[in-house]
Amino acid sequence: MFDTLEADIVVMQEAKIQRKDLQDDMVLIPGWDVYFSLPKHKKGYSGVAIYTRSSKCAPIRAEEGITGILCPPNSSTTFRDLPKDQQIGGYPKPGQLSGEVDEATLDSEGRCVILEFPAFVLVGVYSPATRDESRDEFRHAFTEAMDVRVRNLVAMGKEVVLTGDLNIIRSELDTAGLVEQLRKEEVSLDDFFSSPSRRFLNQIVCGGRVVGTRDEGREEAVLWDLCREFHPTRTGMYTCWDTRKNCRPGNFGSRIDYVLCSSGIKDWFIDANIQEGLLGSDHCPVYATMGDTVNHNGTTVPITDVMNPTGMFEDGERQREWTIKDALPTSAKLIPEFSNRRSIKDMFFKKPRATIKPTTATAMPGSQDPPPLTITISTGPEKDSWAQGDLASSQPSSQVTAPPSSGSTLVASPQKPPAKRPAVASPAKRPQKKGKVTLAKEPSKTGASASQGTLKSFFKPKTPVPSPSQEPTGTDNTASATADISTASELLPAELPPEIPSSNQSSKGSAESSAKETPLTTGPTDDKVFDPIENKASWSKLLGKRVVPKCEHGEDCVSRITKKPGVNCGRSFFMCARPTGPSGKKEDGTTEFCCKTFIWSSEWKPSSSASLSG
Repeated sequence: MFDTLEADIVVMQEAKIQRKDLQDDMVLIPGWDVYFSLPKHKKGYSGVAIYTRSSKCAPIRAEEGITGILCPPNSSTTFRDLPKDQQIGGYPKPGQLSGEVDEATLDSEGRCVILEFPAFVLVGVYSPATRDESRDEFRHAFTEAMDVRVRNLVAMGKEVVLTGDLNIIRSELDTAGLVEQLRKEEVSLDDFFSSPSRRFLNQIVCGGRVVGTRDEGREEAVLWDLCREFHPTRTGMYTCWDTRKNCRPGNFGSRIDYVLCSSGIKDWFIDANIQEGLLGSDHCPVYATMGDTVNHNGTTVPITDVMNPTGMFEDGERQREWTIKDALPTSAKLIPEFSNRRSIKDMFFKKPRATIKPTTATAMPGSQDPPPLTITISTGPEKDSWAQGDLASSQPSSQVTAPPSSGSTLVASPQKPPAKRPAVASPAKRPQKKGKVTLAKEPSKTGASASQGTLKSFFKPKTPVPSPSQEPTGTDNTASATADISTASELLPAELPPEIPSSNQSSKGSAESSAKETPLTTGPTDDKVFDPIENKASWSKLLGKRVVPKCEHGEDCVSRITKKPGVNCGRSFFMCARPTGPSGKKEDGTTEFCCKTFIWSSEWKPSSSASLSG
């Protein structure tokens, strides 16, 4: 869907889910961050979400609710009571709201998410719809709070973008058949547009139809309707249709979804329109596009410079990648169900972090002041980050926080790399299944217990074999280790590649040199030594020569390939080497068939026409 929209900020309304309904494909989207406002009580009701593409924009503050009465996650302090540098601001002041509905109730239905970028404040809302008189009081109170919050933000000097499903018609151009319907009901246009919600929208939008004198506190219009600015006289520009009456094919609908912006950034937008051709909802998307460069504080700058935190972009060039540490407290990626996820890709592609100490940090002069540096100390694989779309968490095993000095950046000095191990010949590749004969496993010379190894044994380092000149220590552990290696060397094939010595050579050559270089120990050590001879022996257990199974006559079976078309065509199986068919009459007059036992390989796929006998 995001690929289709080609947008960098996506605002959704009517998510109709609760917190427990969030799934991976809603939150863990590669390259995207997301902020939700979900209903506190009602199930499958309302809900707003804002997705931001991390490669283009990242908010510096985020809040849930229109009034600021809610609290950030894991906090008992409301947004409006946070320190000034953590507030978005513009909260309703005492006396600005009528008090018909308390603020906590207004923000309990998941109807608003507010993000602040350095350029502007984005308010994504889902305004209550007009359904019956029982909701009129709540609808009027929410509209009033929205008007107050936007005007307060503009009064603070901040630019504002108000977008979403406002459920309000601005003019007669914004709904089909309005004039005729009002004439039937004997209602004038002035009376229709004097309702509280329509009056609010027309008073806050420049060029709105205001009947009579403006309300106190709403003397000035502060927002622009971008779609109407680009299409002032266009008819039929509807964004919502009644699905119960199947009104969309005939385009009999209304325009109730908007992108509104304050005057200071109006010139930033180069296009605004609707996407009526995109289906999947009773609404269609509405969009507005900003230019690549904008006029910010009298200076022309790339749009990315003012849509990201300081230091992330400079002159349109990315200086550092977005990581999970840049996520704000209200980000859905920090919800416990999603914050500790790991990406399976990192098991194969992520390199382990080198262990570093805070004392190895050096200063690089001439760099900008960074935030307090967090040095991660980890000996395991690096935890996943959200940079460039990794779906995982970046929780470190332990952290040390060191404040940077002025005008310097702390970096870790690299440690001396460990000595390289000699090259080892890779084991032979497994044969392809199709058209190949899978032979039975060769019985082990040392008994069933010796051949019954675990997967761990193929990677576990083993103790080197001491040279003949060395005296045994006499401990049981040493004897056991020597016996294990000797047993493994017996399983080596007769001929080995030039890089791998034979078992006899290993006891005299490689094992002897290993014993000289590395002392024989009986306890666990930190240095892991992978003996190529032992690894080769272990792999030989799996990849060694297989023997052909015997049939019921005690003879070697022969391999056959299925030629009959079907799922098993081209696959191999074993059967008795004697010819099939009648081989004579028994004394009792019955017919004896030679081949009564079939040995099917693991490659065979039984089908409805295949039967197993014997």
